[in-house]
Amino acid sequence: MVKAIRVHQLGGPQVLKWEDVEIGDPKEGEVRLRNKAVGVNFIDVYFRTGVYKVPSLPYTPGVEGVGVVTAVGVGVTDIQVGETVAYSCQPLGSYAEEHILLAKDLVPLPPSIDPIIGASIMSKGLTTRYLLQQCFKECLLLYYLSISIYVTFSSFMFVNALCSLSFQATRYSGSVPKDMVAASKDVTFAVEPGHTILVHAAAGGVGSLLCQWANSLGATVIGTVSNKMKAAQAKEDGCHHVIIYTEEDFVARVNEITSGNGVEVVYDSVGKDTFEGSLACLKLRGYMVSFGQSSGTPDPVPLSSLATKSLFLTRPTLKHYNVTRDELLEAAGDLFAKVSSGVLKVRVTDTYPLSEAARAHEDLQNRKTTGSVVLLP
Repeated sequence: MVKAIRVHQLGGPQVLKWEDVEIGDPKEGEVRLRNKAVGVNFIDVYFRTGVYKVPSLPYTPGVEGVGVVTAVGVGVTDIQVGETVAYSCQPLGSYAEEHILLAKDLVPLPPSIDPIIGASIMSKGLTTRYLLQQCFKECLLLYYLSISIYVTFSSFMFVNALCSLSFQATRYSGSVPKDMVAASKDVTFAVEPGHTILVHAAAGGVGSLLCQWANSLGATVIGTVSNKMKAAQAKEDGCHHVIIYTEEDFVARVNEITSGNGVEVVYDSVGKDTFEGSLACLKLRGYMVSFGQSSGTPDPVPLSSLATKSLFLTRPTLKHYNVTRDELLEAAGDLFAKVSSGVLKVRVTDTYPLSEAARAHEDLQNRKTTGSVVLLP
């Protein structure tokens, strides 16, 4: 028997209970971990409150952590007993002293990175990486009468079952290679020098990393925060312009900063309270990246609202950007290198005993935390 946080019914932080659970032995392709540190993320709140659907009740929350391998199942050859590994994956279950995971979802944690830091950056850091470097796809689809049509599909889904498709076509004149006729090709777009971006919740776990990483890429970073203390942190993290949204209108301020041009990309993890304003901050053909809803699910958006500036809208999730083990290892390696080199300075501002996960969730939801939150078994 080991101790774990269990949820028997959906609801507020009080539904997180500290209980005994049976873990069992790892099966083929699995490993058993003794957790050293467990990351807390807003996705944990979404599952607990029913915004995201859990497979069944009761369940153990959590998707992220660092642990030591205590046993391996049949067929596991690249993970060894005693090795320290990091993970960010489903099924849920990291809010436990020990639990079982698939070996393919684990990555070795470099000795230079403290387990508490490692546990705090797997979900947030991998999310930051794909948001900045992998989030925009453009497909060359058609060739007709010597005119090619670029069609960009940015799928998005709000959890309230709104599912739609944003569509934009622009003409391109000139010759088109034969191998592109009637074919499609994905091209990855990344934030780069010359781009101006807006990051909401700039002092939060993902927001802090977004500001630092985007700054290192040469982008101009505008961040929104709720108070002066968080503004100072966002400035330290590389925000060129910080907006305290409780004191001034962020749309008007972004318009002033950009001389009315707007930003290339908005990274919005707040949702309902900022969504409409975020769209207003975008320049022509700008990208709206909605990757969270800490203030609630945004209201349904008519596609006609995107047509005013030919905007792109996407609601991405981490699991779709690390589909294969090779993708995971590459992304984690890139992330760990950024941390080890000092490009990313990770702030674990709040740690709690694992048994006090309810208190951690309450503080997170009430925006009492800055940076990353970690539970210690």
